[in-house]
Amino acid sequence: MQRIRLRYTKRGRLRFTSHRDFQRAFERALRRAEVPMAYSAGFTPHPKVSYANAAPTGTGSEAEFLEIALTERRDPETLRALLDESLPAGLDITDAVEARTSGLADRLTASVWELRLDGVAVDDARKAAEAFLAAETVEVQRKTKNGIRTFDTRSAVVELVADRPQGDRPADDACAILRLVVRHVTPAVRPDDVLSGLRAVADLAPPVPAAVTRLAQGLFDEESGTVTDPLAPDREAVTAAAPTAAATAPATAPEAGPA
Repeated sequence: MQRIRLRYTKRGRLRFTSHRDFQRAFERALRRAEVPMAYSAGFTPHPKVSYANAAPTGTGSEAEFLEIALTERRDPETLRALLDESLPAGLDITDAVEARTSGLADRLTASVWELRLDGVAVDDARKAAEAFLAAETVEVQRKTKNGIRTFDTRSAVVELVADRPQGDRPADDACAILRLVVRHVTPAVRPDDVLSGLRAVADLAPPVPAAVTRLAQGLFDEESGTVTDPLAPDREAVTAAAPTAAATAPATAPEAGPA
């Protein structure tokens, strides 16, 4: 059995697809691309697909991950291209690598988020970010299936920066961009929770809903303060194995010369 790890996106209007919607679209793409999937046992077999930490419905993402199990070996890049062609525009497969290490989910410990706040002045967003970071705790409430839950959002936020959007925009056209680095903790702190925290500590209330996009997801490096690529260990393992495979390959017998 071969395991392939894929990175995919949710862009444009497809950000409003739920995780269940994506699952159905992806399984149809597997059938269209004639991928030799491994299936679970039991009365209702399902293709062996493992999803890791999917983004909430309504948020865009450039860094979603999943793993599939195959019964026959396939080239990861060829498989990526076939699946990408079989999915609607906006759900794009951007990377594929053969799984050579364990614990993909364990390497997803933080996310980088971008929040576009139309109608909010950059100076106001910066002051709110400073107030949030200066607080020891920022408690918010979220409705769950078990009722209202109160939890702290401040401890999960590693970085919070406010800036102007890129591109040509009039100076009087209020718009701020918030960049967050958030640890994956329990309960999960989502971008909308951080917005609730900004409202609580600085009365920051965008007049329209924020456009939220996950830019990166992976292992948080404590020394550099960055979120690293979770597929990098698999790529490194494949590269390290290549010289070994070449060295152990049987030598080609020389052609016989004329008698």
